[in-house]
This record gives sequence, structure tokens and C-alpha cells, in this order.
Amino acid sequence: MTQPTPPSARISLEQWRCFAAVVDAGGYAQAAERLNKSQSSVTYAVQKIQAALRVRVFQMQGRKAVLTPTGQLLYRRARALLEDAGALERAARKVSAGWESEIAIAAEVLFPTWLMLECLARFGAESPQTHIELYETVLNGTDEALQSGMVELAITGRVPPGLHCEPLMPVRFVAVAHPDHPLHKLGRRIGLGELRKHRHIIVRDSGSRRDKKTAFMEVDQRWTVSNMATSIGAVCRGHGFAWLPEDKIRRELEDGTLVPLPLRERRELIVQLYLVFADRDAAGPGTLRLAEILRESVTHACRQVESRAQPPRR
Repeated sequence: MTQPTPPSARISLEQWRCFAAVVDAGGYAQAAERLNKSQSSVTYAVQKIQAALRVRVFQMQGRKAVLTPTGQLLYRRARALLEDAGALERAARKVSAGWESEIAIAAEVLFPTWLMLECLARFGAESPQTHIELYETVLNGTDEALQSGMVELAITGRVPPGLHCEPLMPVRFVAVAHPDHPLHKLGRRIGLGELRKHRHIIVRDSGSRRDKKTAFMEVDQRWTVSNMATSIGAVCRGHGFAWLPEDKIRRELEDGTLVPLPLRERRELIVQLYLVFADRDAAGPGTLRLAEILRESVTHACRQVESRAQPPRR
């Protein structure tokens, strides 16, 4: 059966890109700078859209130009069109090139660093010419990396809607402090309410739209830092307490630099991590193989942890 010929578009993809950039950047000058174009060319592109469709996409409110209801509709459709076009181009490049020349992956800082390096080493042995871009992200930073198309693969505790995901591994958090911290000097079980009187060290959301409620609980005093190593360092020096992934502080727990707080309740927290594809259908063979290596390595590591936790048979 012959497929009908789609109608020719009156507006180019580049014109839609200019329109979306004006909205995203907040103005024509800012959009021109972002697109590396002249302001007049961006303005002309938006005027062409309005003339071709006989609509107005912006209206003045005081001294500020805002989207009309029609403009809001066109913006949503334009964003979807641009994302689909970008995904199509990426898929075509991967199919024509075989294994990808570069793969980008975002991993929550909760994921064990040693395990990620082992996985990348295995992949590198199979495909030494493939460049790897690893982004160590926190909360919304992981979501944004996926949704923007910056990465092909991600390990995250929060899955953006509509994306293919699969459970990867649980991460166990424990509340810890230096042995000389006042909470350890109480010499008894501690209620969660008592933690609120002491400084909590947390890691900042790496996304541009930061979630200010990234702590596990509300406290009167808080230090927010940019990476996990700084958080661990601050707690090791007695500057506060923190909920930290057990794997990240295994050495500090073993040598006594950090000691779990004797909580009466909620002694540990479990966060489930997922393996997520930005676009499962467009994933290249290299991305699929890296995902397979991650699954295999995580499964093996989890089994080893379980076997160590089991009491010896008599």
C-alpha cells in the first residue's frame, strides 16, 4: 500500500529552534547569543513563523514580552519537534557509525565509584576507541542530563516519566558522626527529634532546578556541599552528622573515624537505584553493551555482599 506523501512544512526546523530559544533564554538578544546568531536573524525567524501561521506568539505585559495562549501551544509542540529531530539524528549517526565513538553516562554520586570504574575498564577493554563521558550527578542533575539528551544512559534514584528503566541495586544509608561528636557522648539511644539540634551535612542537588528538600529531615543547622567527598570529610572532622551511603564510608567505619549513630528508629535508609536509557530504541550497540556490563557487575557485587553477610555454616 502506497503511503500518502506528508504535506511540506512551511516553517523550517531552524525557525522553530530560534523561537524555542527566545522563550528558553528569555529574550531575542539572549537567544542570539545562545545560538551564535545575529539578533536580527532570530527576530526574523520568529516573524516568519507568525506571518506563515497568521498568529501572534508574544504579547506585551508592561515592558515584558510573554507568550500568548497560542504561543504557549506552539512552544510545547516546537520543543517536542526539536527533541524528536535530535533523537532521530543521534540514532542515524549511531546506525551509520557502528559502535559509538563517544558514550555519555550520568551516575548518581550514591553509586559505588569503584564499581563504576571496574565497569568502564571492562568496556574499555572491548572498545578502547570509544570515548566515555562520565557525569557524577545529584538528584535533578541526573534527570536533566537524561531529558536534555546530554547522556545516553543514567543511574538514578528517580526515574523521569516516560523513560525505559530497570532496577539496578539498592543503596543503604546510615546516619553517622565522628566518635567525639556530642550525639555519641549522650551514651544512649537517640530519637530523630534530637538530631534536629545538631548540624546536618548534605550534598547539593546538581540540577539547575535544585530541589531544596534534599535532606532526609529538617534541622535547625545545615551545611550544603557540592560533592560527597566534602560531606564525608566534614563529618570525619566532627563538623556535623550525615546520612551517608555505607559503601562510600566503609573504610571510615572500619577504622572508627565514623560511627553509626545509636538511633531508636529509622537506623538505616534504603534508596533504590535504576538503570535508565534516554532513548532505548535509539541506543547504539556500545550503549547497550555498557548497560549489560553494569547489570552483570552490579549483580556479581551484590551477591558477594550477600555471601559475606551470611553466617558461616557449622
